[in-house]
Amino acid sequence: MRDEREAEIAGFLARAGWRDAGREPLAGDASARRYLRLKRPGSGAGAVLMDAPPDARAATEAFVRIGRHLGAIGLSPPAIFHAEPARGLLLLEDLGDALFTREVARGPSREAEMYLTAADLLIELQGAPLPDGIPALGAAELAAMTSLTWDWYPGADAAHRPAILAGLTALLDEVSSARPVLALRDFHAGNLIWLPRRRGVQRVGLLDFQDAFAGHPAYDLVSLLRDARRDVALPLAARIMRHFIARSGMRAEEFTRAASVLAVQRNLRILGVFCRLARQGGKPAYVDLIPRVWQHLQRDLDHAAFAGLSDRLRASLPPPSPGLLASLRQSCRTARPVS
Repeated sequence: MRDEREAEIAGFLARAGWRDAGREPLAGDASARRYLRLKRPGSGAGAVLMDAPPDARAATEAFVRIGRHLGAIGLSPPAIFHAEPARGLLLLEDLGDALFTREVARGPSREAEMYLTAADLLIELQGAPLPDGIPALGAAELAAMTSLTWDWYPGADAAHRPAILAGLTALLDEVSSARPVLALRDFHAGNLIWLPRRRGVQRVGLLDFQDAFAGHPAYDLVSLLRDARRDVALPLAARIMRHFIARSGMRAEEFTRAASVLAVQRNLRILGVFCRLARQGGKPAYVDLIPRVWQHLQRDLDHAAFAGLSDRLRASLPPPSPGLLASLRQSCRTARPVS
């Protein structure tokens, strides 16, 4: 199968005019996609090959469609040089390696500028019309996405699950009155590239947006500020939140309530996803991220919106103690890794 795939990739690159390009693997994400950096001999010109499973054609087509929309409204997704979604192959602009995570580590003094620019990008994005074909996720569907936490998180008490999902659905329905906007879904520092030579919000390069949906304006801001992979200091997060609210014209109390509800939904789901990646996929790196996700979850459960639900939720899920994390790491050793 690998030889067949390599032959398919060689044919794709030949059709795209990159037959002789050298290849270098790039870090991937939690999906089955892989990425290769391409360099043309002599010229130094570069591009990125996205190699996705052909049976994930819908996601690849969504990446192309949404990427073109983002480019058309003046943002900085990677340009698409050549696309064959039916084969799961895309040739993309190489936006470089300056991920927010790396750039902030190299120069912490730039963190506020970068995050404020990312918040401004969301204002621009949300002011544009929704592209055609974007799915809308309702309250019940968003709540149901957290169900896998009770399937994979060690020690989870599933007896509480129906009541928690019902309560979470009610809260999500309550905050869903805002005009739906395009939510890129994984808008965090590991998917944002700093492009200082560009201007304004174009300085933020965008990756991994094929799962975008029509949702609440707070969703992507929550993704940015309650990041599973790095800490955003609370004073800076509060500053970014105030900046976004002021620019968006939304009511502060209403927006912060929605942000906390969406953050709980998002971080509950992430707990389940990370535990599944460890226990089923044999990927221990995700175990190390669980304590931070847990802290985000606890902080938002303290919001008054969860007065009737937080105790039940906390009773249902034990804290990620050293023993619990050790059991997850052990399960990684016995799992049969999946791509």
